[in-house]
Parts: sequence; structure tokens; C-alpha cells
Amino acid sequence: MPRRTRNIDVGISLTPMIDVMTTLLAVFMVTTPMMTAGIDLELPAAGHSAMTGNDHAIQISVDSEGRYYLARDAMPLDDVVRRAAAMRTENPALTVMISGDTHADYGAVMRAMGRLKDAGFQKVGLRTQVDNRK
Repeated sequence: MPRRTRNIDVGISLTPMIDVMTTLLAVFMVTTPMMTAGIDLELPAAGHSAMTGNDHAIQISVDSEGRYYLARDAMPLDDVVRRAAAMRTENPALTVMISGDTHADYGAVMRAMGRLKDAGFQKVGLRTQVDNRK
């Protein structure tokens, strides 16, 4: 009796990988603008090198009126902390850079810093600009 041979398809299915990559692309497209955009502030001058943050930092701003911003969206501090924590679940390496206007209330900036620390952010920094005065 002749032996029958079966044609076995040993190819790799790319559909699950494409689904995962599409999901990751959508997540990064949504979160990236929130990490890089901000409002126009008059940053305080400090030293000869500016602290500007990096590409892996969430940018939070406090304007001269004491309003909080995540990217360009004004919102209460509770919402800022909640959204920042949600972004950190997607990327645990994220840090936070707070941009406080020169005329912002010191307490508002420190309140944001404290709430972020309480939410589990270990790396919270303050953005400054170069002090060109002698």
C-alpha cells in the first residue's frame, strides 16, 4: 500500500503580531503628544545649565494663575496625577518634569510635586532656563 504524504503548512501566522503592533502604535500615538507638548511659561533662571527634561518625561506645567496643565490641557491636579499614573503603567521608565512659571505660586508647584511623589513617581524634576545674568 503506497504511503500518503500530507502537505503541512509550517508558516508563521503574522496576524497576532500585526494586532499587537497596531495596538502599541495607537497607544504611543495617544501618549506621545502629552509628554512633549506644553504651554508657554516664563521659566525661572537657575545656574549656567538648564534643566529641560528628556523625551521620556511627562511635562506638567503650572502657570502664573496656579492652573495645572498636562501637555496643553488645563485640568485639576487630581486629574493630572491620575493621567500621569495611567501613562506610567504603559511605560514604567517615565519621569515627570514640572514647569512652573516664574510668577507661579510656590505652593502650587510643590503641591504638584508632592502629589506625584505620593502617586509613586520617584523621579520628579523642575524645569528651568539658563541664567544669562552675571
